[in-house]
Amino acid sequence: MIDKSKIQKILEGYDPKELTIATVCSHSSLQIFHGARKEGFKTLGICLGQPPKFYDAFPLAKPDTFLSLDGYGALLDESDQLVEENAIVVPHGSLVEYLGTDKFENMPVPTFGNRRSLAWESDREMEREWLLKAGIDLPMRFATPEEIDRPVIVKYHGAKGGKGFFISKSKGEYLSKVDSSQRHTIQEFILGTRYYIHYFYSPIRSSGYTLSKGILEMLGIDRRVESNADEIFRIGSMDELEAAGIFPSFVVTGNIPLVLRESLLPKAFELGERVVEASLDLFGGMIGPFCLETIVTDDLKFKVFEISARIVAGTNVFISGSPYSDLIEEDLSNGKRIAQEISLARDQGRLSEIIS
Repeated sequence: MIDKSKIQKILEGYDPKELTIATVCSHSSLQIFHGARKEGFKTLGICLGQPPKFYDAFPLAKPDTFLSLDGYGALLDESDQLVEENAIVVPHGSLVEYLGTDKFENMPVPTFGNRRSLAWESDREMEREWLLKAGIDLPMRFATPEEIDRPVIVKYHGAKGGKGFFISKSKGEYLSKVDSSQRHTIQEFILGTRYYIHYFYSPIRSSGYTLSKGILEMLGIDRRVESNADEIFRIGSMDELEAAGIFPSFVVTGNIPLVLRESLLPKAFELGERVVEASLDLFGGMIGPFCLETIVTDDLKFKVFEISARIVAGTNVFISGSPYSDLIEEDLSNGKRIAQEISLARDQGRLSEIIS
């Protein structure tokens, strides 16, 4: 990983009045650009080839300028141009997936948040270590297919938007579906309601739901709409579908907003608090937006099956605010909240605390 001192030296050469917020033109870029503009920042979109035409349809979220590349790997070669623009890159799932964790960690451009957190997110073993240290209730994991004695979900490593996940009810079914050349985990399949909780951790604010350092906010909750998994059972039972060669798939195609029953909010905040405190001990702290992907069972207990240590696409349903963020500030999106954190850190001379 690039040495933080090198990033801080680059940051010291920036004009604080001319900062530019940059990100890849995908995933949650519309709200990132929109929020940055509302907070008075210039914006830069990173894209392949010609700038995407669809931004013309959304003028309030269209980047001021574009950096066009032949491939995302070229982003490292074009880093000087980003530095010339006083750019701070905001990472999201597409950027990390397209660029790769190793290249992202070594990108010589100031980046919002602690880039070490993306390594802990993308490696399933490290992710589990993190959540267990936080005292989080996790689904059972199976080390070998011989241990499978109940329905399981198999997940390949990395941020892939649900692509390649599959469910198996037995060892034989697992062996018939798995791509053993890819790193993966075998996890107990939990029945319940899925809640993807959007948090924001600020190490530099002091008013709110306080932690050992900084504050924790909850900005919204969504549930993912997955290719055919939500609708497949309308046309038959599992046995009938499998006989016809039809299987559930979990590729994320969209998101819908949700709210929790209010009595569960203290538990939701406790989960977020534990995860942040563990991150501070393990790798210096996760900064900014993150998401706990949870299931609430019928006895009203949370099971956490994954963490995303950056902004998630489910926040896109709340570009004009959520039922929760509106109780902090009206029209507060995750993208705007990121821009606010950068603005506050700049004004307080504390950019080094939120940039890596």
